[in-house]
Amino acid sequence: MIFEQDLAAIDQALAPLWPQLAGARIFMTGGTGFIGRWMLEALARSGVDAEVTVLSRDPQGFAKRAPHLARRFRVIEGDVTSFVAPGDDYTHVIHAATDASAALNATDPRRMFDTIVEGTRRALAVACDDKARLLFLSSGAVYGAQPQEVRHVDEAYRGGPDPCDPLSAYGEGKRAAEMLCAIHAKQFGVDVVNARIFALLGPLLSLDVHFAAGNFIRDAMQGRTIRVVGSGEAVRSYLYAADLTVWLWTLLIAGKPGSVVNMGSEEAVSIAELARRTAALLGGPGVEILGKPDPGWNPGRYVPSTARARAELGVTATVGLDEAIRRTALSNGWKP
Repeated sequence: MIFEQDLAAIDQALAPLWPQLAGARIFMTGGTGFIGRWMLEALARSGVDAEVTVLSRDPQGFAKRAPHLARRFRVIEGDVTSFVAPGDDYTHVIHAATDASAALNATDPRRMFDTIVEGTRRALAVACDDKARLLFLSSGAVYGAQPQEVRHVDEAYRGGPDPCDPLSAYGEGKRAAEMLCAIHAKQFGVDVVNARIFALLGPLLSLDVHFAAGNFIRDAMQGRTIRVVGSGEAVRSYLYAADLTVWLWTLLIAGKPGSVVNMGSEEAVSIAELARRTAALLGGPGVEILGKPDPGWNPGRYVPSTARARAELGVTATVGLDEAIRRTALSNGWKP
């Protein structure tokens, strides 16, 4: 459930830009996922007469979960790695389809890499054929492990994932996809804008996958001790989904061609502190730090600089971490 107050805030922030999408024809991959759903909910709330074709592996399932969106937008069946888009002369392409699954990244990294790269290749082909603007949803994972002395990593940072570690399949896949975008921009004149997205919180976020913040909220809501598997020293930041939605639509509508923009929060917090704050906010019984080796790709720092987003797009984070935790919990049935 997305709160009306969030949709109203998004609509107010985007009111000067929405008219530029009047009559737009948008092809969207990943529209049934966490970020895609937020983008579609915002567009539906706006009343803009844009047409959207959403690619989904399970249109019937999406129609059951979000019947109002299935009625408002056209949903077609297909896989991001093999789809053939209907020839509708699109003005915009939003490529948001990637399974950001730690389990898939660990157990089938080839599939993870291939899905990202081949899906991007096909989305670019649609944009190229129709001379459409393409919004690519990339990731802060393209920077690799962020050095502790780099407090907020910016878009000019030239680090990268370890290409010899299969756990880098997600980050390297996004890097390769960004290269495909750059090639298509130079060689074929495709107008591409690129969002490098960091960690998120908000309604619709699954609490039962690998995201630490979601797992902590789930455990606190169920009255369980929050267990931090590692040392808890890893540092993250969390952008609220309503803010991300404003940033993404702003980049698509008003971003300069070729723009590459970090999207995340600068409010850094260690995983241990995140666990303690979640328990305190939601009334959980406490936190236990297990201190086991961290199995993830980045046991260090993962915090962006958003100076470019503020300067070029005029956007800012409006919902702080504590409120993001609270609203995510409320949307999942938590009662204060």
